[in-house]
Amino acid sequence: MINNKVLSIILGGGQGSRLYPLTESRSKPAVPIAGKYRLVDIPISNCINSDIKRMFVLTQFNSASLNRHIKNTFHFSFFSAAFVDVLAAEQTPENKTWFQGTADAVRQSMHHFLSHDFEYALILSGDQLYQMDFNDMVEAHIAQKAEITIATLPVGEKEAPSFGILKTDENNIITSFVEKPAAAELPEWVTPTSPEMQAQKRNHLASMGIYIFNKDLLVELMNDPTTNDFGKEIIPQSIHTHKVLSYPFEGYWTDIGNIDSFFEANIGLTAKLPDFDLYSKKSVYTRARILPTSKFSSTQLEQSIVADGCIISAAKIERSVIGIRSRIRSETTIINTYMMGIDRYESLEEIQNESVIPAGIGERCFIKNVIIDKNCRIGNDVHIHGSKDLKDIETDLYVIKDGIVVIKKNAIIPHGFSLK
Repeated sequence: MINNKVLSIILGGGQGSRLYPLTESRSKPAVPIAGKYRLVDIPISNCINSDIKRMFVLTQFNSASLNRHIKNTFHFSFFSAAFVDVLAAEQTPENKTWFQGTADAVRQSMHHFLSHDFEYALILSGDQLYQMDFNDMVEAHIAQKAEITIATLPVGEKEAPSFGILKTDENNIITSFVEKPAAAELPEWVTPTSPEMQAQKRNHLASMGIYIFNKDLLVELMNDPTTNDFGKEIIPQSIHTHKVLSYPFEGYWTDIGNIDSFFEANIGLTAKLPDFDLYSKKSVYTRARILPTSKFSSTQLEQSIVADGCIISAAKIERSVIGIRSRIRSETTIINTYMMGIDRYESLEEIQNESVIPAGIGERCFIKNVIIDKNCRIGNDVHIHGSKDLKDIETDLYVIKDGIVVIKKNAIIPHGFSLK
C-alpha cells in the first residue's frame, strides 16, 4: 500500500506571535478551534482519513499542552505501527540552537525520521483548516515520477502577495516560483486555472505549504546547513535542479495565521452550508471526553454551534461557537463570538461563593465580535462590543486586534465592565 511508504511531518510553527494572546501559554497547533478541537487535529485527521498513520509533530514553543492533548487523544492498537509523536526542539552536541525555520526543524529532527522505513515524506503545516485526501497527492507524485510535489491553490490578486506564487507547464511541472510577490509583479504570474476558479478571478497558483519529498532527496537537501526555510529557500532553489510537481487543490483551505483569520474560520463554521464541513464522512478526530449533553433554558439559538457539557440560560446566541463546559447565564446576548469553554466544572459551593465571579458569562451581558479564551470569568452586566472603531491595544485582561476583542485565558472581567 502506498500510504505505508509515507511518513508525515507536521510543522508546529514558530512562536505564533500573530495569534497572540491565544499562543501566550500554548503552541499554535494546540489552539482550540470549533468548540472542542485543537488546530493540530486537522492535519492529523487528514492523515488518518488518508490511512497515513505515522506522524511526527515538530514544535519548540509552549509544547506542554500540545503534548498532553496528543497523549490523551491519539491511541492506536498495540499491534499497529501507527503513532503520533511530538518532537520539541532539543539542543544536542551537533545542534546547539533552536529551530531557525521550517527546513531547519526537519533537519534537526532528521535522525528521528530515519529510524523509520519510508520512501516519501509528507510535510504539513499545523495551523491550516482544510480537508484533503493525501493519497491522491501521493499517487500523482509517483505517477509523474516527481522528486518534490507541492499542493497548490488558486488565489486572487488580493491574497497572492501573502503566498509563494508559482507557474507551471502543461504537465503541472513547476517552472518558476516567487515568494510573496509585490502587487505590481502579479500580471507576470497569471496561470491558467479551471473555469470555476477563473470565474472567481483566482488566476494565481499559491503554495499551500504542503509538500511531498522523496526520502533520498530530502536527506540530501537537509545536508546543506545554510538553508533554513522551505518556502524561501528549499523550494525556489529546487525548481531548477529537480522535478517539482504542482498538485492543484480547489477545495476549502485557509491559513490560520492571525487573529482575524482565526476568528473568521471559527465563525464561518456556523454558516448553513459552511465551507469547512464538520459533518462529512471525513471525520475530524479529537480527544474523547465523557461529558453530558448541553442544557438550555429559554435561549433563542440562531446559526450557532454548541459543544458538549454546556449549561446555558442566555436570552440569545447568534452566529457563535460555544466551547465545552461553557456556562452562560440569564438575559445575556452573545453575537459573533467564539467562546472556547472551560476545563473543569465548578462545584456548587464555588458557584454560590458571592465573593468570586463564577466561570463563564454572567447575567444581562452583551458580547459581540469577541474571542473568549479558556476558563474566563465574566461578571454580570458586562458589555463588550468589538468593532473597527476600537484601537489595537493590550491590557492585562484583553487584547484588541483589527476590531476583534480577545479575552485572555483565565481573565476575570468585573461586574459592569464596558468596552465598545
